[in-house]
Order: sequence, then structure tokens, then C-alpha cells
Amino acid sequence: MNLAQWLEHQQRLHAQPIALGLDRVREVAARLGTGRPARRVITVAGTNGKGSTVAFIEAIARAAGLRVGTYISPHLVRYNERVRIDGREAEDAALIVAFEAVEAARGETPLTWFEFGTLAALWLFAREPLDLAVLEVGLGGRLDAVNLVDADVAVITTIALDHTEYLGPDREAIAREKAGVMRAGKPAVLAELDPPDSLLREADRLGAPVLRAGRSFRFHTRGDGWVFEDDRGALALPRPGLRAPAQPGNAAAAIAALRALVPAVTVSDAAIAQGVSAVRLAGRMQVLPGAVEIVLDVAHNPQAAQQLAAWLQANRPRGATLAVFAALADKDVANEVAALMSSIDLWYLAGLADVGGRGQPVERLWQKVGALLSRSLATRHATVEQALAAARKAARPGDRIVVFGSFHTVGEALAALPSSA
Repeated sequence: MNLAQWLEHQQRLHAQPIALGLDRVREVAARLGTGRPARRVITVAGTNGKGSTVAFIEAIARAAGLRVGTYISPHLVRYNERVRIDGREAEDAALIVAFEAVEAARGETPLTWFEFGTLAALWLFAREPLDLAVLEVGLGGRLDAVNLVDADVAVITTIALDHTEYLGPDREAIAREKAGVMRAGKPAVLAELDPPDSLLREADRLGAPVLRAGRSFRFHTRGDGWVFEDDRGALALPRPGLRAPAQPGNAAAAIAALRALVPAVTVSDAAIAQGVSAVRLAGRMQVLPGAVEIVLDVAHNPQAAQQLAAWLQANRPRGATLAVFAALADKDVANEVAALMSSIDLWYLAGLADVGGRGQPVERLWQKVGALLSRSLATRHATVEQALAAARKAARPGDRIVVFGSFHTVGEALAALPSSA
């Protein structure tokens, strides 16, 4: 089977697209013999900012000369984006060999698509001489397949309302699930200035040393750059390579996590500066310049939409701002749209194909947000590709098109855009 056929095969192995729990994946991992994925492991959980934090950790660690494996989800365009070894995406052939190993070890045990891919990534990492593995949690933390691995450092980014049907109805409940990636006696980096009490209580119960933003480490902007401070002193740094207002906070958490690994891992100030400025990550306020600028952002909940709105307000175009918006069926789309109302002049709504039972046609999206958007300000399109084409046709020089709403929205837009867009 080729890679596409393997991925289709994995979709059929479990009756549910999401089935939280570690029993199945632990059973298969024992037969697979995944072993430790690297000398040291950092696991990153949270609602928003996980992918950016992973990218900062990877970039800084590689600038320090470390050999790094990263596992992220979801991908935007190619599945291979999920698994990176020493800065390179895993090739189809390597993934297929890993899939074959997982399939042989699986026997009759049903695995979800995510569990299968996680085991394959860990199997690949264990066969490389990696100094560091950076693992991004897929959903929650406590029962996520990534939590099969005991982290040397846990990072928990911001906590917001998302996936409430799986994680609980409020920030405290969601934080309890994400706290599951912490380990007894191992450092936990909390990136929020005001984290939920449940995170602090769980860290205290485990005896996990807490490195807390605003206390154990601090950051503030200064001129064209920013400053990171901890008990070692102040470190002046260049502007992060990622644009969002939250990125200095994500970078600060990444620095704190890597410094928590000392003396097993040594990262110089020069490597930190190089990594922070060099990091790039598609779909995070990614700007494609041109007569009509295109901004792509994976914002998919109200907190992330507010961050996007703040950036759009601070970086206004000469002309109008047009939005291409599509979202999964289980998202709080009304509050996402409300957060961006004052930043968007025209809306191009789109449907999303079925994604594990979570896609929705554009008419259903319109039912949820139509009360906020007058018909004169919004048009409806079956697909993201069609909505983007309509927006590009309508846009004039000096206008800006913003594509947001989910990883799938941005991925479909990137696939539709010519490389020179």
C-alpha cells in the first residue's frame, strides 16, 4: 500500500474517530517495543499555542546543535508534516515502514487513526539517535496517545473552552485533563499568567516543580524585540519569527522548558536568539505578500479569534479586509465571528468536507452565524477553494484576504493557492 492507502486503512480500524484512553495504545506499544523516543522528551499540551511552542522548542534546540524529533497534529496539507526528524519531514517510505510495524504489532486491537500515527512516530523516533523528542498532544492530555510517553518536562500553554464534549465544560475541568501530561518530580512549564487552579493543585500533588509565566520567568516587549527573564537574568531577543501577539509568550515557555533540562541539555543564549528569530510555521498568521495580501491562520476557537482580531487591528491594510471562513461542526463559530466583526468588511463563508464526522456544509454554518452577518456582507460557497476564488476575484489592490477557522480551512486554501500567490 502507498501512504494514502495506509491512511485510509487506518480510518477503518476503530468505530469512533476519537476514543480517548491509553489501554489500547499501551497494549500495542508493549508488543511494538517502541522504547524511549529520545534521550529527553518535552510534551506540550494546551488549547492554543501548542504548535507554535513546539516550533520554538525545535528551532532553538536545533540551533544548539541537538538532533530533534517532533510530532505534531493536525497537519495542513501533507501527512508527512506531522513527523519531523532533524528538521526534515518523514518521507513516505519511512512512514510506510513504521505503519507496517504498528499493523504487525496491533493484531486484533482496534486503534484510532491518531493512535496508529502516534505509535508510528514513536517507533521512528526510537530508531534514530535523537537528543530530544518534542511531542504535541492531540486532544486533552491525560488520555491522549502521546501521554504514553513520560515527559522530562511538560509544557501547558493557554487553556480555553474547546472540545468541551470530551474535556469538560469549563477551564478548570479542561485544565485537569491537560494536567495529565505532568509527571511526579518533573518540571511543568505553565505558559499562562493566570493558570487554572486545577493545574497548580495537580502539580502540587505530584511534587512537580512549577515554572510559571510571570513568576518563574517573565517576558516583555522592548523596541523591535523582546526580553526574557528568569533566575539567570535578562536576555534581550529579536522579534519572534511568528507574528501573533501571543508568540513571545509561546517562545518564553519554550525557553523555560529547554532550560529546565539543564544540565542534560545545554542551550546557549546565541542558540535561543537564532531559534526564536528563525522559526517559521505555516498557518500561524502566515502572510503571503502581493497586491492583495493573504493572511492564513488556523484560529478555531474564540480565544484564538481574539488574538487574530488584535493582530488585524494593529496591522490594517490600505483597503478592505475580506474573510474566508469555514469551521468544523463542533466549534463555537458565533463567538469566533463576533470576535472578528470589527476587523472584517466582507465574509466568504465555506463548507468543510466530512472530517471524522465533524465537517459541515455552508448552509449549516450560515444557520449559526447568519444572525450576525447581513446578506450584503456575506456570501456562501460550497468549498474553501470556491470561497477563496471568489474573494480573490473581488479583491482590489491594497485589500487583504484573511483565511481562518480551522486547520482544514487553511490546508485547503494552501492547496488551492499557486506557490507564487
